[in-house]
Amino acid sequence: MALQINGKTLDTDEEGYLANLSDWEPEVAQVMAESDECDLTDNHWEVINFLRSYYEEYQIAPAVRVLTKAIGKKLGKDKGNSKYLYQLYPYGPAKQACRYAGLPKPTGCV
Repeated sequence: MALQINGKTLDTDEEGYLANLSDWEPEVAQVMAESDECDLTDNHWEVINFLRSYYEEYQIAPAVRVLTKAIGKKLGKDKGNSKYLYQLYPYGPAKQACRYAGLPKPTGCV
């Protein structure tokens, strides 16, 4: 599979995750969200940017439990809960948000 972004072809795996993490740019998230019929809001971007920072620090994409807990610590309890995150990312907060953020599939996600 591949994505067409700004005249470039970006390779993805069979589940749509970027093959090369350094290929990510904000337009990647936009294109992926459009294909999922999702409009990215500031709340979506807050989670995407959080994940990119988390990955930069820990070199791992967090599973949903870790993500929920870490977001709660950083952004507050109202955002660090499964209900809120599933409203933003109905296909799975860790999997879908990590894909949009250009990160690998989180460990422990099926």
